[in-house]
Amino acid sequence: MNRNFLKIGFFIGLGVSLITSCDKDDDSTDNPENLESTQLYASNNNDGNITVYDMVSGEVNTLATTSTMAEGVYYDADTDEIIQASRSSNQLNAYTGITTLLNGTSINVSVSAAFSSESSLESPRDIAVKDDLVVVSDNADVDGDETTADGRLFIFTRSNGNLTLRNTVVTDFALWGIEFVGNDLYAVVDKTNQLAVFANFTATNTTNTTVSATKTIAIEGIVRTHGLAYDKGTMILTDVGSAMDDADGAFHIISDFDSKFNGVSDGGILVVANNQTRVAGSATSLGNPVAAEYDADSNTVFIAEAANGGGKVLAFSNADAGGNISPSVNNSLSKASSLYFYSNK
Repeated sequence: MNRNFLKIGFFIGLGVSLITSCDKDDDSTDNPENLESTQLYASNNNDGNITVYDMVSGEVNTLATTSTMAEGVYYDADTDEIIQASRSSNQLNAYTGITTLLNGTSINVSVSAAFSSESSLESPRDIAVKDDLVVVSDNADVDGDETTADGRLFIFTRSNGNLTLRNTVVTDFALWGIEFVGNDLYAVVDKTNQLAVFANFTATNTTNTTVSATKTIAIEGIVRTHGLAYDKGTMILTDVGSAMDDADGAFHIISDFDSKFNGVSDGGILVVANNQTRVAGSATSLGNPVAAEYDADSNTVFIAEAANGGGKVLAFSNADAGGNISPSVNNSLSKASSLYFYSNK
C-alpha cells in the first residue's frame, strides 16, 4: 500500500462536496475522457515525486519522477499534462498522458518528462500559469549580496511541446509563493508578513527587466508568509512563523479579498479585526505551512506542511471559525512543498 494512503473515507466524503468545484487557474471545463475529476496534486522535497489525491475515489497515486526535490506543480486538463519545477535539475518538466496513468492499476508509476525547459532556474519555489505562460518564482540571491533583498520571476512560453524561457524579471524583494488573480500576479514577500501585486504582469513585463511591485501591503498577525491561494474572492495566506519551529504555523482566511486589499494604501497594513480569520494552535498540525490551495465551493483549505511530523498534506473543511481546529485530513508526505487543486465540475 502507498505510504500516503490515509483516511480514504474522508477523501471520498470530501470528494462529494468537491465534484462541483471549479479549478481556480485553468479555464478548462472538461478532461480528455469526459470523466468527473477532482484531484489534489502535491510535490515534495524528499524524493521529488508527484502525489495525486483523488477526491472522488479516495485513491492516492504516486508518479515517480526523475527529480529528487521539487516545488511548484500544475495540472492542465486541456493538454492532460503536469508541469513541475525541479529543484534538483533547476528546470521545468512536463509529464503527459496523466489521465491514462491515473486510470491504471498501479498506485506507483514511474514517469519521464515528455519535454523540459532549459536548466535556467536556481532555487524555484512556486508556479503560476496564465494562458500559455508559466511563471516560476525563484528565491536565489540575484546580486550576490545577501544583505540586499531580491528575487527573480522566470517567464516560460508553452508552445508545440516546448517550454522556452521568454524573459526574466528581477524583483527588489525575496520571493516564495505566487498566484495569478486575473492578469495580476500576487507574490509573497519572503521573510516578511507582506504581500505584493504586479498589475498586468505578463503583458507589462515582456523583456528582461528589474521591477518594483505595483503595490505592497503588510498582513497583520503573520510573522512570515510563504504560501497563498485565491478562489472566488477569498485569499488564503500561510504563516510559517519561525522556520526552526515545527508547531508555530498558521494560515489566514481573507474573504472579500479584492475589496480589502484595494482599501489599504501602498505600504499600509491590513488589520486582523473584521478582515481576517486566523487558524493556529497545537491541534492544527501546522508548523511550516509552505503552500496552500483553496476550493471555495466546498470551503476547503489545503495545506502543504513541510515540517510538522516530517511533512504532511492537510485539509481543513469549514475553517471559517478559525482558532485551534484540527484538520479534517492529516496525511503524511515527507517534506511536502507545493499543491495544486483541480476539478472539472
